[in-house]
Amino acid sequence: MPTPVVAFADVCKTYRSPLRPRRTVQALRGVSFEVEPGEVFALLGPNRAGKTTLLKVLLGLCRASGGRVTRLGRPLAERDTLARVGYMHENQAFPPYISAAALLEYYGALSGVPASGLRSRIPALLDRVGLADRAREPIARYSKGMAQRLALAQAVLADPDLLVLDEPMEGLDLGARQVLHELVDEQRAAGKTVLVVSHALGDVARVCDRLAVLVEGRLAYLGALDSLLHDPHTGRERSLEEALEPIYRS
Repeated sequence: MPTPVVAFADVCKTYRSPLRPRRTVQALRGVSFEVEPGEVFALLGPNRAGKTTLLKVLLGLCRASGGRVTRLGRPLAERDTLARVGYMHENQAFPPYISAAALLEYYGALSGVPASGLRSRIPALLDRVGLADRAREPIARYSKGMAQRLALAQAVLADPDLLVLDEPMEGLDLGARQVLHELVDEQRAAGKTVLVVSHALGDVARVCDRLAVLVEGRLAYLGALDSLLHDPHTGRERSLEEALEPIYRS
């Protein structure tokens, strides 16, 4: 059996409420699942279900209160694995005074991409996401959608083994969404793994193989997309929205 790219085992996270310090909040309650090499995996759930907390644990931005997590087959403490992870955040915080090309040069250097490779890869990526003609403009002039396009280019710049996309469809027009779909398909074809968190269910249904659903910090569903979309009672195919409704209410 191949080693999972991501593995959560009985992961819990408890923190103190910022408004009521004596009160604790359980953001994650014994979450366990694995993401296999070469699959596109979606993490879904209503607001405050624990999705963002789980991503923060995976990326080393916060510590779990209990359980075990591995990233690319190794413990989270081995932080060199982060160089093999591409991450697209839903709210970008890029320096507004530099250009897209300069930003990618900076992130490429941080990720250990050789300068010779960056010279050809950066123009190609900016062209791919539709920013070639704006490559030297300050990011301050970019719209929300343009910043999202740049974030996508930054996430795949180092050819990561694990690509994590947090609400990647936010602000993207139809053309940019198609580019995103194509890039995700290319990652899968290359044997790379993609983890998607999104409320854009139509896009999720277009790209993902399996999914996990969190509700109030617990794992409420884990399985193949095709199985979820098949209604066992009527035998008909249903939309992802229809399939998720009873799970979200559970």
